[in-house]
Amino acid sequence: MPTKNADSGQPRGALGLLACTALVVGNMIGSGIFLLPASLAAFGPIALGGWLLTSLGALILAIIFGRLSQLVCKTGGPYAYTEAGYGEFAGFLIAWGYWITLWTGNAGVAVALAGYVGFLLPEVAASPGYSLAVALGAIWLLTLVNIRGVKQAGVVQVVTTLLKLLPLLLIGTLGFFWVEAANYRPFNVSGQSDLAAISAAAALTLWAYLGLESATVPAGAVVNPERTIPRATVIGVLLAAAVYISVTTVAIGVLPSTTLAASAAPLADVASAMWGPGWGLLIALGAVIATFGTLNGFTLLTGQVPYGAALDRVFPASLGRLSRFGTPANALVFSNLLASILVIMNFSHGLVGAFNAIILLAVMSSLLPYALCAFAELLIRLKGGPGLRGAALAKVALLGSLGFVYSGWALFGAGAQTVFLGTLLILGGVPLHIWMQWRNARDDQATASPGA
Repeated sequence: MPTKNADSGQPRGALGLLACTALVVGNMIGSGIFLLPASLAAFGPIALGGWLLTSLGALILAIIFGRLSQLVCKTGGPYAYTEAGYGEFAGFLIAWGYWITLWTGNAGVAVALAGYVGFLLPEVAASPGYSLAVALGAIWLLTLVNIRGVKQAGVVQVVTTLLKLLPLLLIGTLGFFWVEAANYRPFNVSGQSDLAAISAAAALTLWAYLGLESATVPAGAVVNPERTIPRATVIGVLLAAAVYISVTTVAIGVLPSTTLAASAAPLADVASAMWGPGWGLLIALGAVIATFGTLNGFTLLTGQVPYGAALDRVFPASLGRLSRFGTPANALVFSNLLASILVIMNFSHGLVGAFNAIILLAVMSSLLPYALCAFAELLIRLKGGPGLRGAALAKVALLGSLGFVYSGWALFGAGAQTVFLGTLLILGGVPLHIWMQWRNARDDQATASPGA
């Protein structure tokens, strides 16, 4: 049996309800809402249907993750829950897929950050080299912050979350006075059927909810995790949903779809159209803070997930070693090296093109963990965990079914090419699993027969 990671060397009690809620909100409200209006403009106002369905699905998943956090108190989040419910191999695939989600997500956030820095500093926007340097510089600055400690990363998350919400709340409330009804027609400009358009829009909008499980991942460093994590997860998703839907409704209503689709900083352009260029600069500054905070939160998780898996001997032991600050420095550095390579590979597509390609890959990699976690509680209880009967058992089964169906539908919306590439990435982890099994068996045999 793998060694469980409950007794890690990380500091316990570093993250409370405010920090965990900020981690959830900060990881969700970031590059998604600040850049997605441009991506969704290709569908027209019908994209709002994608937001509504994705918000409902995200709330279901938030409830599922909150319940799982009360059953399994381990660092690792989706990996820990899948391993407990499905067994070691499924746990490995989820750890691998979820880890891919995190470092590809970091790449997408860094690209969005570079886009808004370019709005503030035109010389950055005019130079692909400068934009690339901004994206890579942000990744490695926050990697260093997270190596310094979980508490320090939590402080950065709270501050950036509070600062990012103000400009979004201004657009999502006052912005309705500048909406033009004509911009909501035609309702579907994608050339696809309404169902296909909503499904494709939902696949993109799911990017904005990646990170809803963030509070479950560093469970070993959370104050009273059984109570704090479920509350932070649900509160965070509800707050994010309100912001997403209101802001996107305003953006589509203020600018024509063709104008919005061509923007590298859509909310800044929306604010400029409503209140003048000065406000556009302020919104762009808010977007830089928002994406910086999201990048910080995802960076924290890129260390925690491989760290938890390494402690269970699912990932190589080197990723489970702690620095002198008590943080998984090796895991942080390796994960963000991969994120940097992905940024470099996709930057030739332009900012919006690189953003769309990266986020769809991140979404695909997240959907398998989400789908399996949907039924994890049911399996844990059936395998001998805290038992349920009658209506309570039916509730768990229904909740899991809704989460599973939602994840499958979102996977369909991601498109064949994205699913193909994501599947290849996930299957690429199988040789690592075989090697880890061989190495673990060899180490166990050596331990059992020290004189051999």
